[in-house]
Amino acid sequence: MRKTNRNRTGKMAIISSLLLIGAGNAGAQDNSDPMAFVRGAQSWADNCARCHNMRDPAEFRDDVWEPTVLHMRIRAGLTGQEARDILTFLQKSNDPAKNQEDSN
Repeated sequence: MRKTNRNRTGKMAIISSLLLIGAGNAGAQDNSDPMAFVRGAQSWADNCARCHNMRDPAEFRDDVWEPTVLHMRIRAGLTGQEARDILTFLQKSNDPAKNQEDSN
């Protein structure tokens, strides 16, 4: 029984570390890659639609999409590049000016 608890604790430590590393990397996106948006749109369609109805990127603010993408990176087995590209797509599609107009 004790060995199981150690294994579980070790796995939780690894997952926590990955989330912390990913959180630091997600905010520091490289916006100089013009294809990131295109790759993100394709990855969004290919990966997310397998389990979810397609959501409007404007459904959540940029700061809400970050932890969502990090969570789904682990759940869906996305690569780091796929997660960064999807986040770029969601955030660039989520135009705050357009959202403000829609709410008026």
